[in-house]
Amino acid sequence: MSNIVQDGAPVLREVAQQVPDDFFGTPKLAKIIEDMKSSLDAEPDGVALAAPQIGIPYRIFIVRYDRTISPDEYAKTKPEPDVGIFINPKIIKTSRRRIKMEEGCLSVRGIYGYTLRHERATVSAQHEDGSHFTRGGGGLLAQIFQHENDHLDGLLFVDHANDLYKFIPEENTDTKTV
Repeated sequence: MSNIVQDGAPVLREVAQQVPDDFFGTPKLAKIIEDMKSSLDAEPDGVALAAPQIGIPYRIFIVRYDRTISPDEYAKTKPEPDVGIFINPKIIKTSRRRIKMEEGCLSVRGIYGYTLRHERATVSAQHEDGSHFTRGGGGLLAQIFQHENDHLDGLLFVDHANDLYKFIPEENTDTKTV
């Protein structure tokens, strides 16, 4: 498990590098992804994590789909971890409609605000074996895609958020941090 770096770390402000073709299917890539999973697992309010957030300047992010459901549904079903891995992702389509969404970040702990995000987004990416896939989503999932792609471009949500405020969530809260 790696520590999640905080705002001020240079890696969070750099444009992440493409994962090279010869990296796919290697133990080194598998180790990065395992480190990302264990780091996100340790943050129960976290729903996604980009590689730069653990100090790795590659274009990779992961999503815990099981944490994107409502807190009531999560408590009822107690789903197994369901992790989506996005390597060299690109947002290829967005809705015209944008909506104001509350947002936080594991690398800007305790700060929340409101961002304007596309209501729907579609991402093209690669699996660990290098094969390509496309995944679309709306609402929270679209927000995650945009937030994590921002990380890969050296941007933090606080760069474009409004009405920032401090809040330290207690354990078992329903606040989600992308």
